[in-house]
Amino acid sequence: MTDYAAAVLRRGSAVLVRREDGAPRLPSAPLEASADAANDRPDADGESNDAAADPAAAARRAASALGLDLGALDHVRTGSQIRDGEDTYAPVLFDVAGDAAATADDAEWIAPTALLHESASPSDWYRYQRVAPTVRSIAADGEHGAAYLSVRALEVLRDRAALQVSEDDPDLDELTDLGDRVLSARPSMAVLENRVNRVLAVAVDGDDVIGEDGTDDAAEGVAGAVEAAADAGIDRALRADADAAAAAADLLDDAGVLTLSRSGTVLDALRSASPRSVHVAESRPAREGISVAEELAAALDAPVTVLADAAVAHALATEDVDAVVVGADAVLPDGRVVNKTGTRTAALAAAREGIPVYAVAASDKITRRETVNLETGDATAIYDGDAELDVLNPTFDVTPGDLVDAVVTERGRLGAEDVAAIAEEHGALTAWRD
Repeated sequence: MTDYAAAVLRRGSAVLVRREDGAPRLPSAPLEASADAANDRPDADGESNDAAADPAAAARRAASALGLDLGALDHVRTGSQIRDGEDTYAPVLFDVAGDAAATADDAEWIAPTALLHESASPSDWYRYQRVAPTVRSIAADGEHGAAYLSVRALEVLRDRAALQVSEDDPDLDELTDLGDRVLSARPSMAVLENRVNRVLAVAVDGDDVIGEDGTDDAAEGVAGAVEAAADAGIDRALRADADAAAAAADLLDDAGVLTLSRSGTVLDALRSASPRSVHVAESRPAREGISVAEELAAALDAPVTVLADAAVAHALATEDVDAVVVGADAVLPDGRVVNKTGTRTAALAAAREGIPVYAVAASDKITRRETVNLETGDATAIYDGDAELDVLNPTFDVTPGDLVDAVVTERGRLGAEDVAAIAEEHGALTAWRD
């Protein structure tokens, strides 16, 4: 028996495979134990102890064999081992930088559902499933922004629908129930809601759901419609996020910029622009601003400064800052912006100094709702002592629309009337829940 790591290399929503006799296969490599670990000593049965073998390291070797730059890999999770005949595989998921390319001739980026539909054996699909996004992983993710998580939500729907297609067992109730659970996982994220609604609206109201003979057909009916709509929704989402970042980048060339928290769209905008300098608030309690500052320092020629959240107003008053640029978890119909706590404070301080504030987001982050459920963080992240104290740890705050100079989207810079019109569009996507 040989133990392997299976590398699930995800770029956007596609995974990197090798073609073997026309079938897609996930790249893999044998597990190798560390030379300085306990596996050098035999166990009680006289067998080698491979407990110290590192699946992530083996998966990186598999990626390297395809010519992929290992610096482009961000480890997401390692799944539990799965047996395949006499061998076992530990799947390891990496996010791959968007511009990374593999040089191997037989390497190809495909939708992971092709591992189910195009293979004679679904073994690679099962390995992918061990590390694929779930409702639970979306709910627990405190590191990534709403745009990223919205794509993961669409993957959850796509993967379940693909499984129904493969089993010839379409079940609209199962898919809508799954949609409800995904929406409940992150109720404050409008982009996730709008994108899930758009997919399920196709399933419930689309012309392709019911066949001409009036019966559901798995390939053409409800499951196929959801899978196709989710695939299209993922492509649409990735394009919208990229176009919003490009629109914002045009505002940031040769500018001193202050930002906070972690927005993938803002990060892409800053990487594409040539800012004069960047200040990043650390964004307690998770301090995701630290990793953002590190990534920008590696990507930009401009100086990058990380600062305490409490120093934002001071920095805007004393440092060379031309614009405050933030992401958005939601934009309300009247232009108010829901984002990581600290955004409202930064916007108030910027208004005092006459510095413009831009919220950068795909237009799918505009919600029809007048209010949103603001998530609350773990109280122990603020205080874990023994005193009888109440703890206030809101994850998001709401910034008034008159403190935001523009919402920058793939549709351009939006004013209040534009935001209201798009909110109305998004309201029409909710009929599937009725």
